[in-house]
Amino acid sequence: MLFFFLAFAALLLPSVIGFGVVTSGNSLIVTTDGGLVFTVDQTTGDITSLKFNGIEAQDQSGKHSQISSGIGASCTWVQTGNESNYIKITCTTGTLIQQVLDSLLYSNIITKKFQFSYYVARRNDPAIHMATFTTAEPTVGELRYIARLNRATVPNGFPQSDVNGGTAIEGSDVFLVNGQTRSKFYSSRQFIDDAVKGVTGPNIGVFMIVPGTGFESSSGGPFFRDIDNQGSAQQELYFCELHCINQYSSANQSLFSLADMNSGHTNTEADRQGMHGPYALWFTTGAAPSGAIDTTFWDGLAVSGWVTQSGRGRVTGTATGIASTFSTLQSIGFSNSVAEYWVRTDTSGKFTSPFMKPGTYTMTLYKVELAVATQTVTVTAGGLLTSNIASAEANPAVIWQIGDFDGTPRGFLNADMIERMHPSDTRMHSWGPVTFTIGQAVSSFPMAIFQAVGPVTIRFTLASNQGGARTLQIGTTLAFAGARPQITLNGFTGPAPSPPSQPDSRGVTRGTWRGNNIMYTVSIPSGVLLTGSSVNTLTINPISGSSGDGFLSPNFVFDAIRLF
Repeated sequence: MLFFFLAFAALLLPSVIGFGVVTSGNSLIVTTDGGLVFTVDQTTGDITSLKFNGIEAQDQSGKHSQISSGIGASCTWVQTGNESNYIKITCTTGTLIQQVLDSLLYSNIITKKFQFSYYVARRNDPAIHMATFTTAEPTVGELRYIARLNRATVPNGFPQSDVNGGTAIEGSDVFLVNGQTRSKFYSSRQFIDDAVKGVTGPNIGVFMIVPGTGFESSSGGPFFRDIDNQGSAQQELYFCELHCINQYSSANQSLFSLADMNSGHTNTEADRQGMHGPYALWFTTGAAPSGAIDTTFWDGLAVSGWVTQSGRGRVTGTATGIASTFSTLQSIGFSNSVAEYWVRTDTSGKFTSPFMKPGTYTMTLYKVELAVATQTVTVTAGGLLTSNIASAEANPAVIWQIGDFDGTPRGFLNADMIERMHPSDTRMHSWGPVTFTIGQAVSSFPMAIFQAVGPVTIRFTLASNQGGARTLQIGTTLAFAGARPQITLNGFTGPAPSPPSQPDSRGVTRGTWRGNNIMYTVSIPSGVLLTGSSVNTLTINPISGSSGDGFLSPNFVFDAIRLF
């Protein structure tokens, strides 16, 4: 009888032991006292079980939650930090270290949701805090943490990323489902707005949180976007640590930790090494948690690559010179080869940066997504530097303008849908060829033009004093296959621009317009423009030394166009 009692007790042990770790074969079973019990295979670094309030969220078909498709790590653990109120599991392989943290008690730490005193064990931290440390380009391909979840448990993902039962129509990542295009890419959001993403089910929600400085070792800037969620056999939730993309769903759901390295997903800069994160896999009964979780507890955990808050500095100041119509859409970015940060200004232009690693940074003022000023700042440990910045954007008096020069195609035809569906989707408006007459609604001007679809034509008249030599400017945000604009205006043909410097990747078909903003300027000689009742005809063609079919033919995305 005693034998059977002990055996039964052993089966119950992980759920009743309270905060702690139980070793069972190769498994480290961690009880958080916050409703979450998770299991790590110490021979691989994979998470094999995620039980929240007794509900198994981890997919059990054989695919685990892991870095990329697994890193084959070996793991050790220690109870440490702040009076041993943390369990730290360190999984090491080659040039990559994955840190998994589970907290029970924060000593003198206050967050919006949790408040702990030094003496109180708070058994309601339903999260796994994580970070990844690299010293060189990893061999795992795309560096992203993927929580591969049970779709039956968390069926509610992003509808535009649900590819279950779909047929691939582009590569192996864009699908047609019940007449609608779906892709994991269509779950993506820009990093600056991507602190919290998740999937839900009855009595459970699983969320990836990337707080504060969690993106500091990623790359691409504040407006880069990458996969958050993908669902097929699993519901996958991502943190793409060095470049990834954002979600789709099918038979099961997957939630991705997003800050991916090596993906080539329209990234505009080199990858950074060091500590990626911290980030957290957070469990709730369904409601989304706050993204403003306190990460200063990492200061006492002896984690490779972590810089304590006291060893960091901040930048404060005021941004000026951007029109008031963009006052809620301006931000400040900081970047160097080691780290990147960003912060939105308030409506008066005031800002204070996150806590940043010491170093010299390029500080950039963005009008929506368009860089309109840069300067250099040097951050010191414990320092608070004041550095005001003013827009240096040229604002000529225009004869006419189509759209806003803000680094985006927002307001143009199909721009309101391109982030969540393929250009071929039947819900899209016709891409053309389009003839646009100055004075029409901007929403009838296409956000992008494709070589296989045809050019865009602009018709306009000018007053008698608006002729002569003039300047035409065409702003673009992204191009594919070397596309760039060449114009014909009445009988005049503009020069063929050089191929642009843009990411070597599909873009607009993956739901993004973010590349390198490029301004093309064409000097129009005197005698070309017609005045009075005569109609001027301007044609813009996407020229390229490459070719392609349909929406994979050379193309570029418009920012705005002006004549002055």
